[in-house]
Amino acid sequence: MVTAQLIQVVVFLAAAAIAVPLGRFLGVGSVLGYLIAGVLIGPYVLGPLYALDDVGSLLHFGEFGVVMLLFVIGLELRPVRLWSMRMAIFGLGAAQLIVTGLILAAIALALGLATSQALFIGLALALSSTAFALQILEERGELTTRHGRLAFSVLLFQDLAAIPLIALVPLFALGAPDEPAMDFSAAGIALATIAAVVIGGRFLLTPLYRLVAATGVREAMTASALLTVVGAAVVMQSVGLSPALGTFIAGALLADSEYRHQIEADIAPFEGLLLGLFFLAVGMSIDLTVVVARPVELLAIVVGLVAIKAVVLYLLARWWGLSRSPALRLGLVLSQGGEFAFVLFTAGLAEGIIGAAQASLLTLAVTLSMALTPLLLLLDDMIKRRAVPDAPDYDIPPEGDGYIILAGFGRFGQIVARVLRARQIPFTALDKNIEQVDFVKRFGAQIYYGDAGRLDILRAAGADKARAFVLAIDDVEDSLRVAEIVRRSFPDLRIYARARDRTHVHRLLDLGVTIIERETFLAALELTQRLLRGLGLGAKEAKRLAETFRRLDEKRLYETYQYYTDPEKVRANALSQAKELEELFAQDTEELPAEDGAPLSGERRDSQERAG
Repeated sequence: MVTAQLIQVVVFLAAAAIAVPLGRFLGVGSVLGYLIAGVLIGPYVLGPLYALDDVGSLLHFGEFGVVMLLFVIGLELRPVRLWSMRMAIFGLGAAQLIVTGLILAAIALALGLATSQALFIGLALALSSTAFALQILEERGELTTRHGRLAFSVLLFQDLAAIPLIALVPLFALGAPDEPAMDFSAAGIALATIAAVVIGGRFLLTPLYRLVAATGVREAMTASALLTVVGAAVVMQSVGLSPALGTFIAGALLADSEYRHQIEADIAPFEGLLLGLFFLAVGMSIDLTVVVARPVELLAIVVGLVAIKAVVLYLLARWWGLSRSPALRLGLVLSQGGEFAFVLFTAGLAEGIIGAAQASLLTLAVTLSMALTPLLLLLDDMIKRRAVPDAPDYDIPPEGDGYIILAGFGRFGQIVARVLRARQIPFTALDKNIEQVDFVKRFGAQIYYGDAGRLDILRAAGADKARAFVLAIDDVEDSLRVAEIVRRSFPDLRIYARARDRTHVHRLLDLGVTIIERETFLAALELTQRLLRGLGLGAKEAKRLAETFRRLDEKRLYETYQYYTDPEKVRANALSQAKELEELFAQDTEELPAEDGAPLSGERRDSQERAG
């Protein structure tokens, strides 16, 4: 007989399997997809059909996904990098919590709440959702941007601050003693536990993984990774600390380990499922009866909370040095309430700080603010796509001879720049990504914030007198736009272009650009040549094969230009090229060495050939 629990598991898995693809397809992201699915399978819609149990227990279990998320993030943050973020963590993070908390508390006071209630609610609502914010940033590829790193710093400080806030809940209680005593012994135990996790993890984790890896049993490695996460969470929770903080510390201690990538791969499936369960549970916990009974109050709290937090974060981010767009992005990403608010409101209800009706209303407001976050980011994306920007505050390069103009200062353009600088060849570098400009300037690079597709910027950079224009822009459409403007406005200026792929090459040829290098082509050939040598082929034979492929591929690249928009002809040419390549390779081919002698690695072969 099928049990009710098994049916619930099937429902949860089906919701997770459908929510993510549907959310991505609709362009709202996986988080909002989970929330909508949670509402649909929750107790007020489909829940009664499959005997849904306590949603609170499910939410509590799903919070382990947040714990695992912090562990994975810790794996990606080496201690040295974490130390370099200390100013943002304790500067911007502390400023956000204090300023937002005091503003929200002041509003609560104005609405007639007692001082202790207002301060408690203000600080609780000032916290943001680590799970929602980090998942959205990671999903959108913004976690490594400057505003993404600052968002992480703020969230990390909030996680640290949540620990004393939860511990000090009794001090906010109505009717508490006039001179409440601080439990210094509990604080000492908490600090000692954190120190024990740091020291124990530092000296025990890597040897443990080395021992497990030596067995060659993959399941043992997965079990060890889960043991690390669960063990750190249990130790921290046993002394009243945040389990997420414990797993983050454990992950950070393993960030320099040679097993980091294996551990991350083992944990990833569990993290994804449990985090999805957490978002589903948040959606299921939305009390639709409160929405119907008190819609005006609820809407006012949600809108007020999101607006105040977004504005405060925007202003603080501008003060911290972010430009307008990243600052707004930071404000929107962290504008929701956080999962620690659920814990604080539950504890506050138990201590008599807030009533049951207040706790229910505030909890629902936090939940709805979470659901609002991906919608606000989606709206921000739509506005940015549709808005025609006014003249941005670009740098105006100084007048000069414009010897070389370098458009795009990413990983490709920086290599060009380093060679030119070492040879003392003057150049003017332009990039329209202000975060990239700010970053490379810290290392002494001479670069200007400007769109190379704007004629006034190009003239100021000396394009009319330049000897060459290096097109190193990563984005294909931006690259083509700039190439078109340069060709039209400065037809005598020679363009040296970087191309993403064959189609990009052909589209550049359409614009009259003829000096083009595909960004990964030569690197792939070099690696293939080293691979062939590592397999035992001689240096001459490996070079012959690579050179043969290069010549044939470049020949066919320009042959197919005349019909590159015809997929059938392109496919036929690819098949013809593969056959011709086999015939060319068959000419005087050197045989690979037999299996019974392990082929030399590339490095050993190089050294032996030098020695010989």
